[in-house]
This record gives sequence, structure tokens and C-alpha cells, in this order.
Amino acid sequence: MVTRKSRRELDRMREAGRIVGESLALADRVVAPGVTTKDIEREMVALIRRGGGEPCFLGYRGFPACICASVNEEVVHGIPDDRRLREGDIVGIDVGVRYKGYIADAARTFAVGRVEDRAQRLMDVCRESLEIALAAVGPDVRLSEIASRIQAHIEGAGYGVVRDYSGHGVGRQMHEDPQVPNYVDEHFRRNDMALKPGHVIAIEPMANEGTHLTSRVRKGNWDVVVTRDGKLSAHFEHTVAVLDEGSEVLTQKPGGGD
Repeated sequence: MVTRKSRRELDRMREAGRIVGESLALADRVVAPGVTTKDIEREMVALIRRGGGEPCFLGYRGFPACICASVNEEVVHGIPDDRRLREGDIVGIDVGVRYKGYIADAARTFAVGRVEDRAQRLMDVCRESLEIALAAVGPDVRLSEIASRIQAHIEGAGYGVVRDYSGHGVGRQMHEDPQVPNYVDEHFRRNDMALKPGHVIAIEPMANEGTHLTSRVRKGNWDVVVTRDGKLSAHFEHTVAVLDEGSEVLTQKPGGGD
């Protein structure tokens, strides 16, 4: 069931989103060659708790960490560990925060030092597709319109749009209805819906350097999603609320931007 949030609920989600934005801004400062993804997690969790929030990924469906850290060919659900990032890597950091019972969720892919032009272009296109999607959000806009804009931008640049995973509603639970795919097919068109004030969704395009196909690799008790062809993947996400007029991105970093 798709729920619409009250002003009080949106206020709490704004606070959750503020903490998410601050934690990703911190990640931007921490990511560097020689740093481990576990180091990044440690710094982000400390900031989240200082801000009055709680990381909500830990234990979710058995997930063993507080953030997702997905490196290079890892699409999503990467587990922070002690491997050191290397110059030229890219790393997707995904974080969800619960504040007074309400959740906000966002992700960003970072360059580790200087990266190849092909990696930078992939990240740029994925980020741009999110910006294009966010600009379309508002009352009576259909989810298929958002998805088609993402798909057109990513595929128009020659990349694959991940189809096995999608955006989602968010509120008291991290994954609520509706699903927010990044591509359009006939099944989606039959189950399309128009957004209304009070709806809150997480839009999260995932762009692959090669095809859209993914696989899962078992790590401990968890499956990490990787590109099937071993090529790079980028992931960007924001939580956005539909207002009476327009929309509001809840997970902006301080000062705006990604």
C-alpha cells in the first residue's frame, strides 16, 4: 500500500535526510587512496549518531554493516571491509538513517583519487540521470515518466540501466510501496501510478559501463550485486518528497548538490 506522509512525518524525514546528506558529505572528504571502506563506515556512523540518528541498514534482511560500500564492478550491497581503496577506483556509498522512527536513504559514487575518463563519464551520466528524474517529480507525475527519463539518459549515453533493482517508497520502513524502476516495460506501464502530495520516494539509478545484466556473489552470509561482465557500475540516489507544488529533495548535502 502506498502511503502519504503528514507534515509531522515529513519534518522527521527532513531531519533523517539532513543527517544522510551530512554523512555523504563526510564520505566525500574521507574517500581517498589507502582508506578502507570500513574506515569510511566508522566515520559516517559516528556522525550519524552524533546527529541523533541511527543507521538502519545493519541487520536489515541480515545485512552485516551500517552502510553499503560497492567498489568498481560492484553495483549495490557491497560490504565494508579492510581492503584499501586504490587510486582510480570508484566506490558507491549507500546509507540510510532512521530519525524518530522515520527513514531517509541516499547514495553517491565517489572517485578515489584520479580516475580514468571512462569512469568519470559513467559517474557523470548516472548523476545527471538522477538530476533529470528529480526535476520531473511533482503532483500527478507518473512514475513511468521518471523512469523513462532515467532510461533515456543512461542508454542514450551508451550504458546499461540496471533492471534487477529499483528505487522505492520510504517512510517508517526503508522499502515501502511503490517500486520506482529506472526503465519502462509493459509490466510497469500496467502498474503505473501518479504521484500525490505526501508521497516520498527514493530514486536510485544504477548505470553499468557494459550491459544491464547483474550477478550476485556470496560474501559471508550476504550476496553482493556485481556487473555480470565485470565492468564498472555507478549508483546515485536521493529521497524526495512530493509537495502540493513541486517536490523537495530531503537528502541534499549541506549547501546543496549531490
